[in-house]
Amino acid sequence: MSDRLFFGGLTLVAAALIALAMVWPQGLGARSPGPFGSVPVQQRPEVQAAMRREAEANNARLQKAREAVAAARAATEGQSPPPAETPP
Repeated sequence: MSDRLFFGGLTLVAAALIALAMVWPQGLGARSPGPFGSVPVQQRPEVQAAMRREAEANNARLQKAREAVAAARAATEGQSPPPAETPP
């Protein structure tokens, strides 16, 4: 293979990768420097609030399940169920 063909193809591949990097989504990290960057979706206040509500609901559901399991174990052992834990 001649060098002219190889390096010409390598130049095209490099240009394609640079173009792809310019239009690829920035992901979930910090904001890209300016004029190209935008606030990532997961850092927006409304999304943060929704994620917080979802996490709190999951924690409440998990705590309820743990209490149900503890009550079931206590019922099978003939004991009174342990007091409910308060979430941190």
